[in-house]
Amino acid sequence: MKKHTVYIGTGSNIGDKRSNCQNGIDALIRTGTAALTGISRFYKTEPVDYLDQDWFVNAVIKIETTLDPLQLLKTLESIERSAGRVRDTIRFGPRILDMDIIFYDDLVLKTSLLVIPHPRMHKRCFVLKPICDIDPTFIHPVYKKDVRHLLDNLGEDRQRVVEYQCDY
Repeated sequence: MKKHTVYIGTGSNIGDKRSNCQNGIDALIRTGTAALTGISRFYKTEPVDYLDQDWFVNAVIKIETTLDPLQLLKTLESIERSAGRVRDTIRFGPRILDMDIIFYDDLVLKTSLLVIPHPRMHKRCFVLKPICDIDPTFIHPVYKKDVRHLLDNLGEDRQRVVEYQCDY
């Protein structure tokens, strides 16, 4: 079976945020369907879109998997549910765990269930900065620019993203 390279964003802004992200990553690897090949630093990130909520902790992982995109999506949604995630209570609102497929090889996919590359990732510092930790030269398959270029050209009004330091 063909192995696919996938970048997955993870985030949390409820409870022990860093542990929620790490537990989601660990749960994905424990499924036996994904091999971890890269992980970014963790970042504290200012919320976007829905601003009346706590800051997030975010990271990006790089995996190899034989799952197709929809199988992987179902796996990630199952991990989110197991962590206590309730979908769409407030769009872009607080969540205990969020795991999104950012890139899947150089695939461009648009269905009612899934859009790859993630449709807002090129505007999200909390996605671009961690991907740059792993591979700043990765080329966005739609915009044909590397992720470092996309990050460097976000503009002055981009959200605040700072490296996560332990709370103790």
